[in-house]
Amino acid sequence: MSAATTRSRTPDRLCAEAVDLARAAAEEAAAPGVVGEHVSAVAEGDRVVTHFFECKNPGYRGWRWAVTVTRASRAKNVTLDETVLLPGDDAMLAPEWVPWSERLRPGDMGPGDLLPTDAEDLRLEAGWSGEDAPPPNSVVSAEMAELVEAEDADVTDRAIVPVRGSITSVAEELGMRRARVLSRYGLHSAADRWDESFGAKTPMAQAAPASCVSCGFLVAIGGSLGQAFGVCANEFAPADGRLVSLSYGCGGHSEAAVMPKPPRPAPPVLDSMASDEFLLRPATDSGSVPTTDVLAPDLGHS
Repeated sequence: MSAATTRSRTPDRLCAEAVDLARAAAEEAAAPGVVGEHVSAVAEGDRVVTHFFECKNPGYRGWRWAVTVTRASRAKNVTLDETVLLPGDDAMLAPEWVPWSERLRPGDMGPGDLLPTDAEDLRLEAGWSGEDAPPPNSVVSAEMAELVEAEDADVTDRAIVPVRGSITSVAEELGMRRARVLSRYGLHSAADRWDESFGAKTPMAQAAPASCVSCGFLVAIGGSLGQAFGVCANEFAPADGRLVSLSYGCGGHSEAAVMPKPPRPAPPVLDSMASDEFLLRPATDSGSVPTTDVLAPDLGHS
């Protein structure tokens, strides 16, 4: 028989009348004053009825106390089955649980916090463990490395000579001698994330006079990331100490503004009460002296 057919049957009379028994059980399970009015009685089966009561707890709005009672066949004594708190149709429910690995956001970690990394994290891949030893006749084999060390010791007369010519030394120099290193996926995802924060498409870069690739404050980095990123060293720039794309830019570019030279002052103006002589007529011949007139101050007469 389906659940809909079971719930549609008429509740047992004695079980439906056991409201006081159900309320007493709900009040025993809940805090004082939390159980409200009786809402309904629903048949769960033969001689099995669930009584619903309002929940007055402010933290459980829309929830209901559900008390199930029952009785044996041909018995008049109603007994208690279970008491639970169930959400109603308009109940306020907690949001769906999300694993911590999906809830974590940048900046959530604090001092002393530990962030475990999944063994199958796609951002990482196995580093060099030393198991892939070269053949003995290889120039980077352990035997050849010992010969190199002995030769260096004879030449330099040093008791301790650093290991040279081995895969281990090369791996250490390249930073690969770790349990796990960045995979290509991890490298690209980090580059996309950094480019989104300090890349060419940001409003700051769009309004910048030039890009970081030509800025004197850009500190170059090594590796493959150095082909697209650098570190900003301008303390007044918004990306100071951050990894920025070479196509990023801001107003703090080292060549953003060239300080103009101060303007030269105008020559001094000499003002005096003396009369100035002006040439009025051209000279008649090369040997004659040009005629000059003395101009008196203009007093408003023609």
